[in-house]
Amino acid sequence: MGFAGAARDRWVAARNRLLAAPAFQKFALSFPPFRPVSRQRSRQLFDLLAGFAYSQVLYATVKLGLIEMLKDRPLSLAAVSSRSGWASDKTERLLKAAVSLKILERTSTGDYTLGIHGAALAGNPWIARFITHHHILYEDLADPLPLLSGEKKNSKLKDFWNYSETPHAAEYTALMAASQEAVAAEILAAYDFSKHRHLIDVGGSNGTFLAAAAGKHPGLQLSLFDLPAVAEIARANLRDRAEIHPGSFLTDELPKGADVATLIRIAHDHDDPSVMKMLSNISRMLPPGGTLILAEPLSGIPSTAPITDAYFGLYFAAMGQGRTRTAEELGRMAKEAGFASCEVIPTRNPVVCGVLKLTVA
Repeated sequence: MGFAGAARDRWVAARNRLLAAPAFQKFALSFPPFRPVSRQRSRQLFDLLAGFAYSQVLYATVKLGLIEMLKDRPLSLAAVSSRSGWASDKTERLLKAAVSLKILERTSTGDYTLGIHGAALAGNPWIARFITHHHILYEDLADPLPLLSGEKKNSKLKDFWNYSETPHAAEYTALMAASQEAVAAEILAAYDFSKHRHLIDVGGSNGTFLAAAAGKHPGLQLSLFDLPAVAEIARANLRDRAEIHPGSFLTDELPKGADVATLIRIAHDHDDPSVMKMLSNISRMLPPGGTLILAEPLSGIPSTAPITDAYFGLYFAAMGQGRTRTAEELGRMAKEAGFASCEVIPTRNPVVCGVLKLTVA
């Protein structure tokens, strides 16, 4: 521990003693220069307390169809109540809650329209798919302690994402595809695939990313590798545009021939030994100097830490596997797997995904 680190630790300890003291809390509210900060901290703490209620307002708003209902024109309380089939007072309760969270907004005439968050949802309908999917997560999080401690072995989310079974293949593939267009746009804006000859998307789901890559780079040869049930969905979507290879990237050898591979939102779903297997598999498949583009939410970035470490932390606990990793962690694992270098490629929106370029020795 360096001098700067020790000094910071002493400062944090002193700060916490001060903030926890009832006398200081009372003083901060009474002293006008401190009052705005005190109010802000109180609001932030309450937001942590009320976060689940906020998420339920969002879920109810989307589930009831209010985003679609108000997308084209404002409606009165009576009109929304009539269309939703709810009593007026019950409808108003939800509308007021949604307005308070800026999902909806009141017009000058008192009607209801989309707020800034509602308008963003209307422009990104894939987000609504994930919001309605979250009822599974909410059930699993009714008591989060058994999930976080590892005592709870079975969960609804774990069953939904069970790739070893086929009943949910079409459903989970459709859910992933709902957001894949936004992820694909970030990857294709961040990295130029035109320098390559042949791209293979490992764990490529229904082919949404390859379809986007084909649109931007029509001369690029394309291949997709995924589990048999998922690969058949991709085959129907991509037709003759890509070679489809069914199999498991954990147990099967990958087909050779590509000089660039993509691994999109796959590594964070798996434990370290599994990630090492897939990275080793890909490094053996690629030629010397070949490239792997790994894209997923990256831990260790302050601006996205609540997403990667809080949200995904609980989500993966409910899944029963997986975790987000820093670029440094993935770089170390990649080098053990046979890659010579790891480079962070900046993206326009790290909330959607981070991108790493891994190069084979």
